[in-house]
Amino acid sequence: MALDPEIAALLKELGLDVPEPAEPPTVAEMREATRAFSLALSTGPPIEVGAVTDDRITGVPVRIYRPEDEPAGEGAVPTVVYFHGGGFVTGDLDTHDGICRRLCRDLAAVVVAVAYRLAPEFPFPAGFDDCVAVTSHVGDHIADYGGGSLAVAGDSAGGSLAAGVALAFRDEGRPLAAQFLAYPGTDLSDERHHRSLTEHATGYVLTRAGIDRFKDFYLSEIPAAAAGAPASPLLADSHEGLPPAVIGCAEFDPLRDEGLAYADALLAADVVVDKHVFPGLVHGFLHLAARSQAAEAATARLIAEFGELLRSLPR
Repeated sequence: MALDPEIAALLKELGLDVPEPAEPPTVAEMREATRAFSLALSTGPPIEVGAVTDDRITGVPVRIYRPEDEPAGEGAVPTVVYFHGGGFVTGDLDTHDGICRRLCRDLAAVVVAVAYRLAPEFPFPAGFDDCVAVTSHVGDHIADYGGGSLAVAGDSAGGSLAAGVALAFRDEGRPLAAQFLAYPGTDLSDERHHRSLTEHATGYVLTRAGIDRFKDFYLSEIPAAAAGAPASPLLADSHEGLPPAVIGCAEFDPLRDEGLAYADALLAADVVVDKHVFPGLVHGFLHLAARSQAAEAATARLIAEFGELLRSLPR
């Protein structure tokens, strides 16, 4: 299928439909570009939720979103711990505020967004350790949050982190209710041969060169050959016993095939998975829902399926 016309026009408007410049951007430039991309896609006032509070959990900055009319009592609403995308190098609580607000509203769930430490200042496993620590604290004090089921979610690099946290919780015997992985990166090894990395290397928001830069920053303290799980969830020794998953990938995304490979690995391990590859879409389509009907439809479907998992499983 061809690129969604609304997204094609948007990429042209933002200058993202051309090859990267010969000189790679600095870390500061990459972070500013992520902020500018998020700002450019903001339309209208923020989605209204019951309350938004900035806090710290185990020393890690977080933003806690509570739904309107949040009921009191045991098992009231689910809690979703959310990890933002940005290649483990860019992104923050503000760049993903709109996504977290929508999850809070549409799921009627408490959402805890995590500002984990970023590479290159803090390479793996620093950011991952932050994600595990926050999720563990929330799970240990669930009555202070939604009081119901606990799940993890994330987009892009955040999807990788969410999958890694789910693996860590499985290994510790601490089950999660569900995981929502939007266009996740799941394989940081040097042996990855996913066709989409070549097919969609440039011109679709995320580039192969950008992926390689992010990987080098993130894995600066370990060799890529040793980048097994949790840095590369696809390479885990076993995927059995993981929580049910909703995994959404985009047709025109260099990470498409490793996201689909992860869904297939879970399915092969008898994990319940809602697996999607959305025609005509690009990496980052959760951010594009206000500018593309196709992106909106994909986003709404994924959130609805995630909500069904949160409310259909034993708490």
